[in-house]
Amino acid sequence: MKDQEIEVKFYVNDLQAIRNQLEQIGAQLTQPRTLEINLRYDTSDGELARSFRVLRLRQDTAARLTYKGPGRAQDGARIRQEIEMEVESFDQAKAFLAALGYQVSMVYEKYRTKYEFECVHLDLDEMPYGNFIELEGEDVPALHTLSDRLGLDWDASSPESYVMLFETLRAKMNLPFRDLSFSNFTNLRVLPADLGLKNADQA
Repeated sequence: MKDQEIEVKFYVNDLQAIRNQLEQIGAQLTQPRTLEINLRYDTSDGELARSFRVLRLRQDTAARLTYKGPGRAQDGARIRQEIEMEVESFDQAKAFLAALGYQVSMVYEKYRTKYEFECVHLDLDEMPYGNFIELEGEDVPALHTLSDRLGLDWDASSPESYVMLFETLRAKMNLPFRDLSFSNFTNLRVLPADLGLKNADQA
């Protein structure tokens, strides 16, 4: 299915080392480091969150509107329906969603660098609470094979979204803020264990 995503993410200690490995194996850089601003929308009563669906508006190199359906785990990866389209204007899209009655339920930020290798898309993500590599491909074995090639511990992988990891962290650290922004994390030190994870690139 074209509208299906199969992905897995790894918390990593050394993004530069991962970047060096990708260049050594011939991965193609498809997007240089770019700031992403993501707005997550819901109804006033949280209907989308309750049904594990996502409505997101993203601004990076373009404005993109995304729907994600409920996910299911398979061999450590996450599989879910994803429908994404590019829209002409970020501000117009915000106005459109507001007119339909949707409200911003949270804002989250990240810096993302994109690569492709064979049939796998790779994202190097700098999140406010740590660094990750996310693999997305046509099937789980392809993701597993590439993770092995990069020296990543598959048992340390996570199928959870960045928002769900944030919810885990917010509950553990009793964080008072709603948004996953770099400014909110300026004076916070977060360990992978705080997210329920471990370093996947740890020797």
